[in-house]
Amino acid sequence: MTIRGKFGGLDDAGRVAVMAAGGAAYTEDGSFTHDASVSAFTFRCQVPAGPDDGEDEAALGAMAALDAHGHPYEILRIAVTDMRQIKIRRKGRGV
Repeated sequence: MTIRGKFGGLDDAGRVAVMAAGGAAYTEDGSFTHDASVSAFTFRCQVPAGPDDGEDEAALGAMAALDAHGHPYEILRIAVTDMRQIKIRRKGRGV
């Protein structure tokens, strides 16, 4: 999941916490990348999915992970990549 948004009223302690949770990895806790002023952000997280879960359940899980960080925010866009749908093509071995 990738959530793009902007922070609302982030204080100095919040800025420090966001910078500490920085990175581009997709983890269950989530990580932030942000602009220089720490006002706009991209939040990346991995949401475990059950066999019948869809995009709505994934979005709710990602928002819960973002809420767990405790910072005020406004969501601008949410993107879902269902890893169950990705097919890996392996290159054939040369003879």
